Amino acid sequence: MTGGVFAAAYERGDRPALIDLTAGLVYGYRRLVTEVTAAASGLIRRGARPHQVVGVHVDTVTAQTLAVHTVIAAGGVAAPLDPALPVGRIAGRLSECDARMMITTSRLADSAVRAVEDSRVRQVIAFGDALDTVDFARLSLLDAVPLPSLDPATQTALSLADGRTLTHHDLLGEMSALDSGVALADSDVVLVTWPPDGGGDLVALVGLAVSRGALVIAANGLAPASLAGTLHDFGVTVTALAGRGVRRL
Repeated sequence: MTGGVFAAAYERGDRPALIDLTAGLVYGYRRLVTEVTAAASGLIRRGARPHQVVGVHVDTVTAQTLAVHTVIAAGGVAAPLDPALPVGRIAGRLSECDARMMITTSRLADSAVRAVEDSRVRQVIAFGDALDTVDFARLSLLDAVPLPSLDPATQTALSLADGRTLTHHDLLGEMSALDSGVALADSDVVLVTWPPDGGGDLVALVGLAVSRGALVIAANGLAPASLAGTLHDFGVTVTALAGRGVRRL
């Protein structure tokens, strides 16, 4: 899965891959694949094992993209969590999927730390400084180890809130299904306002766009009044708006 999404990332260099208006971040292709690869190695250094489930409790597209692909590259299973869930429901979901680690954002870290008290999670990793967590950035500072070789037909990539699990092949199939009506190309600019949740659609869409060399503009929570200006300012060619599918303009 990671190879399919990031196969041409190094050669695309500093060309923008993801502009996250919600998080105020810009990622080029090389930076994106470099951080995912280094963090995956660091995750293994911190005890991640093949097939181990890692909860992903984040509130931005950038954090979800980095977290999910880091877990997958490390040979683990990413379990997206809806950031709107109350602490008790988060704890229940972590126990349900037998998660052993959790990745969150600093804004959600307090609820994440409280949720893991009643689960088998022993490490909470956060984007940014937060009490009782490990900073995600520190994963890349650990001595590198080889990443595992994975069988895409049998290795689970995602554990979803609706009870489904997706292998690497399944997730590539979800990407293909999203692409059927729009045929993304490297010249496309994709505006996505879908927020991170417990499903796999956002993961599949961003993965599809990155694999094709397109630019993703992430703006979950974009006000309707700002939509027209955002479309114009970034030259958006494809939209994935909250409550709607993927559409070519």
